[in-house]
Amino acid sequence: MTENTDDILTRLPARLKEARRAKGLSLEAVANLSGVSRSMVSQIERGESSPTISTLWNLTRALQVDFAGLLEDAKTTDQIEVLRQAEVPSIDNMGEKCRIRILSPPEEAGGHEVYDIQFQANGSLNSQPHARGAREQLTVLEGAVRVTSGTASSDLKQGDTARYAADITHSISAENPARVFLIVKNA
Repeated sequence: MTENTDDILTRLPARLKEARRAKGLSLEAVANLSGVSRSMVSQIERGESSPTISTLWNLTRALQVDFAGLLEDAKTTDQIEVLRQAEVPSIDNMGEKCRIRILSPPEEAGGHEVYDIQFQANGSLNSQPHARGAREQLTVLEGAVRVTSGTASSDLKQGDTARYAADITHSISAENPARVFLIVKNA
C-alpha cells in the first residue's frame, strides 16, 4: 500500500458508515455486536475519533466486512492476502490458559469461523451455546484434549477429529500442552 496515513484516515469513517448502512444496522446494533460504545462508533463515523486496531477489528467483525478492504481504493482479483504470524489477530482473554488465533476473515464472523487454539497445561475453553444448529469441527494438531458437548464427552489425541453440536454448552480442555484447529459453522 503506497498511500499515506492521512488518506486512509480520511476514507475510513465513510467506509465504516457505508458498511453499517449496507447491512441495515443502526449505531446501537453495531455497538451491541461489536462491544464498541454507540458514542464511539458515531465519533469514528464522523471522523472525530480514530479507532485503535482492536476497535477497528471489532467493528469489521460486527459489520462482516474485510478489514483491509475498508482501506483500499479498489480490490483486485489477482492478489493473495497474507497475514504474517505476528499479524494474525488473537484472543487471550477467553478461556483459561489458552490462546485463540483467528484465522478466518472478519466477514465470516457469525458464519464460518476458523481458529488455531493453543492450550497450556490445564487449559480450557468453555463456551456457551452458539446459534441454533451451530456445529464445530475440531482436529488435534498436537497433544491431547477432551471435548464435551452437552452431556457427551470424548478424549482425542493428535490427528483425531471430532464433530459436535455447538448450540449447547460445550468445552475443550487439555491436561498437558495441546494445539487444535477449530472450525465453527453457524446455521
